[in-house]
Amino acid sequence: MVNAPTAVLALLPVLLLAFTGLALLLVDTIRPSGRSNTSMAVVSALGSLGALAATVWLVVGGTGSAATGGALYLFADTIAVDTMALFFVAIFASVTALVVVAAHDYFHDHANPAAFYSLVMFATTGMALLAVANSLAIVFIALEMVSLPSYVLVAFLKQNRGSVEAGLKYFLVGALSSAIFLFGISLVYAATGSLLFGDVAEAFGSLDGLAGVAGLGIVMIVGGVAFKTASVPFHFWAPEAYEGAPAPVSAFLSSASKAAGFVVAFQLFTEAFPIGASAAANIDWVLAFGILAAVTMTLGNFAAAVQENVKRMLAYSSIGHAGYALIGLAALSAGGQANGTVMGAAMAHLLVYGFMNTGAFLFVAMAERWGVGRTFADYAGLARRAPVASTAMAVFMFSLAGLPPFAGFFSKYFLFQAAIDNGFLWLAGLGAVNSVISLYYYSRVVKALFFDDPDSPSALDAIDVRPTALYAAVVFAAVATVLLLPGFGPVIETAEAAASALF
Repeated sequence: MVNAPTAVLALLPVLLLAFTGLALLLVDTIRPSGRSNTSMAVVSALGSLGALAATVWLVVGGTGSAATGGALYLFADTIAVDTMALFFVAIFASVTALVVVAAHDYFHDHANPAAFYSLVMFATTGMALLAVANSLAIVFIALEMVSLPSYVLVAFLKQNRGSVEAGLKYFLVGALSSAIFLFGISLVYAATGSLLFGDVAEAFGSLDGLAGVAGLGIVMIVGGVAFKTASVPFHFWAPEAYEGAPAPVSAFLSSASKAAGFVVAFQLFTEAFPIGASAAANIDWVLAFGILAAVTMTLGNFAAAVQENVKRMLAYSSIGHAGYALIGLAALSAGGQANGTVMGAAMAHLLVYGFMNTGAFLFVAMAERWGVGRTFADYAGLARRAPVASTAMAVFMFSLAGLPPFAGFFSKYFLFQAAIDNGFLWLAGLGAVNSVISLYYYSRVVKALFFDDPDSPSALDAIDVRPTALYAAVVFAAVATVLLLPGFGPVIETAEAAASALF
């Protein structure tokens, strides 16, 4: 057990996010007149960047790494801070900073913007708590901390019927998935007598007549994780929620919230339900995730290819990328030396995806702010009036498609290569084919921006007003996507080291 001062330092990123959310809520409650949109956005951005800085400082200092003794266990071992947890907290904090900066312009005329910023910070706190959870109870509590604010954020535009409808659908489906996930946890507890990851894994060796109960619990937990990551066939909420939600919220959910689902999956199925232990319950979750990965990436890309609404296309695209990230679990093997490599590659892909996907949705937010429309045809000729932002969008599209020399190419390359090294050539090949398919619909956006003509000369007049904060967030996301190229070596090394420590 680590001493108290070190414990506080290890949880510093989580505490900074929580205190920022509480500070926003306190100001909004005590001094409603002092809750200006600018001040709330600045405080939220500083809190997110502070959490990111603290996370990088802890990683550089070796906190929770194998070289310094491994994970730090806190609060009766229900919390574990290791390099993997800190890696994902960095993703959450980065995406949140971009979203709250962009929200300054997007909600410039909203009656109560403080509610948005506090909800985002509380949801991010739940994601960070998910990353450091070492107990099934903490996992469920943290998931609810993420889910409840997310339902409200999707329906944040109360005067917009599409937003309210999307929020209601998301809430109903999310409540059902939470119930299934919780029931799965209860079955695992009934079979193993513990909620701590390590104790659950150890108890699988002596299940006796409770193997079926534990197996059913794992299946239900797989379903809950599949919902959170928007994996097929639990994906149907995502296009509706992303399309109806405000674009910054869509960016937040499709990037940060998706990564939160994967950190749960990576930790649960390596520490609580490792391959050997799960075999005692007659559950082959590697095969289940292999099927999920194949179907998810294929359906997501084919569905995205037939969309005419750019926002909905990005929603299905995010489903396809969930399939790629699932390779991190689907390509694992019992005793395989490359397990850490393939999971680390999936983590690195999620980091790159966080910047390029968030930037793409924030460009959609900018287009919504201009009122130019949501279809590919509405984007025609935008590069003539907004060349910098359009160039940034082209970077996002080509990187999401996996074209060299963009960061998305390298993250996919390392992921597919790791899958091949672990004996899953078919999965890597299917991922490569789907990446080729995705180039079709991503290139449609670039074609519309740079080569198509608008319907009328006056169609682009509204673009004279440029939202500074949104512009800054989009450009920064593009710069970060490009800068990940020379910095991808340290990123993939950190991710692989963090993942290898779990095996």
